Amino acid sequence: MIHLNTAGAGLVPAEVRQTMAEVLDREAATGCYETEGFLDGIVNDEVYRRLARVLDAPVADVALFDSATRAWCAVVPRLSLGPGDRVWVTPYEYAGNLISLFNLRDRTGCAIEVVPTLPGGDLDLEWMAAHIADDVALVSVTHIPSGCGIVNPVEEIGRLLAPYRCFYAVDACQSIGQLPVSVTRIGCQLLTGAGRKFLRGPRGTAFAYVAPELRAALVPEFHDLHVARIDSATGYRIDDHSARSLELAERGTAAVAGLNTALTLFEEGTPFDHKEVFGALRATVEDIPGVELIAPGTEQSGILSFRHPDAEAGTIMARLAEQRVNVWKIVGHHTPLYMAERGVETAVRVSAHYYNTLEEIEIFGRALRGVVGVRA
Repeated sequence: MIHLNTAGAGLVPAEVRQTMAEVLDREAATGCYETEGFLDGIVNDEVYRRLARVLDAPVADVALFDSATRAWCAVVPRLSLGPGDRVWVTPYEYAGNLISLFNLRDRTGCAIEVVPTLPGGDLDLEWMAAHIADDVALVSVTHIPSGCGIVNPVEEIGRLLAPYRCFYAVDACQSIGQLPVSVTRIGCQLLTGAGRKFLRGPRGTAFAYVAPELRAALVPEFHDLHVARIDSATGYRIDDHSARSLELAERGTAAVAGLNTALTLFEEGTPFDHKEVFGALRATVEDIPGVELIAPGTEQSGILSFRHPDAEAGTIMARLAEQRVNVWKIVGHHTPLYMAERGVETAVRVSAHYYNTLEEIEIFGRALRGVVGVRA
């Protein structure tokens, strides 16, 4: 099988699967709470320290969640904004984050503005520099969107925003594990990500970096947007001043232990350069007549999306799957400010990681040409 859908979920390593199986076996033999207590040093300490090192963040500023969207929603809806505040987003914002921001706008009266792009798709940093002011309360940037492979210049944006009072939030779901990510270099106050993608951790794992100044600015809990974390052994709420106080009540011990193993493998692994394989992937797709690439920006990552006039995205995905090649069908409304506004209802997404080879890209290319009816 050729897996070109790491942007959806990476192939879980054998070591991660073994860790999770051992936890589940122990839970079945001795009890779930008892197993969590036995693994306390891993699931309540080691995993946070590993994640902090990967993010280049203080361990007290790291929290775990079961999804990146839930991590985002544990923080952003609790910002204390008002009618005089502006919120900047980019056209590459994920729909789940936008929904949260629109709800925040409706509740507080803040204004949401979309940062414009240059003709090639890059964010207009000159516009940002010219329009930034102290009434900008939040700037949200997706490092790499899930629907296309542009790499937005989050560190440069962080330097631009640093003199101003705004909070800076970065969605790193597709970049963490694929590119170096340092909250220190980025200069953000919020960064969210998922464990299941390029980190190759289990589904149901995610995390957030939340800076102390951002935590201090959050309004008290309201409605059901935030659930206090409860210690399973004592039954008492964990009410400290670290980012962990933002966590949800329940976590799967097997998933958290599996994430810790994935982070261990990532820390111990050799940094990889995806440029050769991704370059071959892009060249392979571009070489097929009729293909429309969805690849904005001057800097690209290991994610590429495309359309073909003679085959619907779902059909391409299904027919490639018959040949044991995994790709994915994306829908435009998941990135509505970019995809949907450009008339992209569906497209095929391919994403390469370090386990993909040039030989696999060649096999994928032959299969794709057959699917869309192009002779070799």
